[in-house]
Amino acid sequence: MKAILCKSYGAPSSLIYEEIENLTPGPDEILVRNKACAVNFPDTLIIQGKYQLKPELPFSPGSDVAGIVEAVGPDVTNFKPGDEVFGVMRYGGYAEQVVLHKGFAFPKPEAMPFDIAASFLYAYGTSLHALKDRARLKENETIVIMGAAGGVGLAAVDIAKKMGARVIACASTPEKLRLCQDYGADEIINYTQEDLKTRIKELTDGNGADVIYDPVGSQYAEPALRAMAWRGRYLVIGFAAGEIPKIPLNLALLKGCSIVGVFWGRFTKEEPQANMVNSLQILQWFQEGKIKPHIHKRYPLKDAHLALEEMMNRKVMGKVILEI
Repeated sequence: MKAILCKSYGAPSSLIYEEIENLTPGPDEILVRNKACAVNFPDTLIIQGKYQLKPELPFSPGSDVAGIVEAVGPDVTNFKPGDEVFGVMRYGGYAEQVVLHKGFAFPKPEAMPFDIAASFLYAYGTSLHALKDRARLKENETIVIMGAAGGVGLAAVDIAKKMGARVIACASTPEKLRLCQDYGADEIINYTQEDLKTRIKELTDGNGADVIYDPVGSQYAEPALRAMAWRGRYLVIGFAAGEIPKIPLNLALLKGCSIVGVFWGRFTKEEPQANMVNSLQILQWFQEGKIKPHIHKRYPLKDAHLALEEMMNRKVMGKVILEI
């Protein structure tokens, strides 16, 4: 089979597209002929050796996949060859074949295209875990979503509206902000042109935000935290801007607020039953027509480096997909 391999840490241009041996499923695994894989921001970090997960070289990046079952291990009873599935893995998705653990694979609805199926679990799983489990977002609360046009950000806009929240979407261009409005954002802030703290305060009548959803980090973190309401919750999702901010902890004291870490990958391992409930909720919402990922662009597998470069240059709105 063909796969994209990271043989040494570096830029996307250092990745290799080559033939490797076919895979074999373990006892509780399914072998899938991959049809689509989402490109997620952690993929840009893992190939540079900057992510908390450091697979043994060489490896293939990619975690969100969808395809057709080719074989199953002897302990697998819920899938059979020919089934269409989607699922999530730690890495290995940029390849023509993938192996999924039976507990992290789901039957793909017939009406769901493979590219849409590969866009769900990472972005919507992260955002539902963040808003439901970590922030305990309530109806009519105000949430500020940073990087709101990105994969997890746009999913957060989508889910927050389903939960009845008032959404203030923050992004860096008018085009990105229009997409956020299409997904239901009530207010928008261009944080490259407007003072973030001031605008949040203005849009909340001076009260501040009940929840901040931050996958961006960098210089935007502190002004957002300064615009937090009493007993607010600041969700640390990631650091897409590159810099891990250093937060003055006196702000948490003065506002009586919580700074809450959100690590969906570990949540799936530590609390698999809770993650299963969330995953089924996401699937139900899709089947009811209440949510739908936005596909920014599709690339063939051999051009994975171009997709990653677009992600690193912060040009992506919603999801980028590798079609296999």
